Amino acid sequence: MLALALTFPAGRYHATPWGRHVNEADVEWPPSPWRILRALIATWHRKSAPREQDPAPLQDLLASLAVAPPLYRVPTGIHTHSRHYMPARSGKADKNTLIFDAFARIPQDEALILSWPDVQLDAARSALLDTLAAQLGYLGRAESWVTMRRLPAWDGEPDCLPAAATDEHLRGNERLTLMAPMPPADYAGFRAAQLEGLKKRADLKPKDKKAIAATLPASWLDAIGVESADLRAAGWSLPPASRNIPYRAHGELLRSSSGKPSPRSAPGTGATTFRFALYGKPLPRVEDTIRLGEWLRAAAMSRAGKLLGEDAIPSEISGHDLPDDNRHRHAFWLPEDADGDGKLDHLIVHVPAALSGPAQQAVTGIRKLWNREGQEWRLLLEGAGRPEDFVGTEPGAPRASKICGRSHSFTSLTPYLMPWHAKPDFGPEEQIRRECQARGLPPIDTIEPLSHVAVGGRRITPIAFHRFRSRRGLTQPDRHGAFLRLSFTQAIEGPLALGFGCHFGLGLFTAG
Repeated sequence: MLALALTFPAGRYHATPWGRHVNEADVEWPPSPWRILRALIATWHRKSAPREQDPAPLQDLLASLAVAPPLYRVPTGIHTHSRHYMPARSGKADKNTLIFDAFARIPQDEALILSWPDVQLDAARSALLDTLAAQLGYLGRAESWVTMRRLPAWDGEPDCLPAAATDEHLRGNERLTLMAPMPPADYAGFRAAQLEGLKKRADLKPKDKKAIAATLPASWLDAIGVESADLRAAGWSLPPASRNIPYRAHGELLRSSSGKPSPRSAPGTGATTFRFALYGKPLPRVEDTIRLGEWLRAAAMSRAGKLLGEDAIPSEISGHDLPDDNRHRHAFWLPEDADGDGKLDHLIVHVPAALSGPAQQAVTGIRKLWNREGQEWRLLLEGAGRPEDFVGTEPGAPRASKICGRSHSFTSLTPYLMPWHAKPDFGPEEQIRRECQARGLPPIDTIEPLSHVAVGGRRITPIAFHRFRSRRGLTQPDRHGAFLRLSFTQAIEGPLALGFGCHFGLGLFTAG
């Protein structure tokens, strides 16, 4: 049995997964076998004495680690980031570009363990591994100081295992994919097939074929050490000597930036509210709330379809085939501007009826949003629980939600649109009272119309918002909308969204 222990003296781990842009604010945690083996290769090249640089022992050592993927014992990290404006050349001038520096905060006294239960190293390979481990200074980015050591024995319990091993040994609640090197024999066959196919490519110029062939060296050790820039320049979507290994983890690998366990609930415990932070550039405007709400639902539907099957998407997510007494108990897809700058930076999925375990997995697993214009945004789950879990403002916690508070009074954030056609004595006030009564809310004391709301320091009217669903053929009784302040006879708890399009962020109110 072979086991390695890694600790991070600075308490920080910076590493962007392959295929991700730095501004997606994603962190590869735990470090993949591919990253660790490449770090050992780099250490061997840079720090070994010239007389020790015979590649045969190194290839023998690393090949033994590539045969089977390792098991992990992972300390829980905290996913956080900083933002910096970096100068980038644009024409003849420098342009300041916003860069997200995402990283994981790791307890300095807790070790990340990698274990290969079936690997036995002889004295020579053990000595080489000990030498490289002692010389390794960082893993991922240069800020990620690391100490690595080989353990003489480890009898702990892994909590992140290859998916094939979890069916009987682990009931994990988080899925992930880690990149690992192909075993040498597999790479030899892969390389031969790729070079043969490359000869038949009539759509490539000779210089392009040469560039691709250069990333397929005969030596397996050279293949896993090819520079990432060369791989991307040759057009590889995945390094040719690598493979993706599905893993499942028991528990939470990365928590939100609060520094304490998130209110994330296990399946079946009645979680009704799920909050995400939204990352990307540019962030959507508050005026496009309904669009973002629809994109969020589309992402949840896509993930639920893949996990559960297209014919088994729960009604609480789809909003279809609901019973007559549902009374808006299915999912609300609610964007919010938590810092008041006029840009949507958080998303809340609120399901008053709660979600079953598989449906929770579909929602909490959403990682990105996209639209038809090709824009994408990354999502980070901040927590799952009850609305009151997202109201606090403890130091270091994520910015408090403005739509989850408890109050007697609520003020419009987005336009309220009447859900029924207006008639004499059946305008916005009468329709709101009817809808609240149908939902079982306490009576409304007063309803005050507002001429405008403040968005990012601007005063805007309802027509400044996008107020239409993308679903064709949908009857829309109200095309203008109104801003209101409601006062209930008893305090109620948000989120509160009323009227047409309320499940996608229209008619959304803030407490107070």
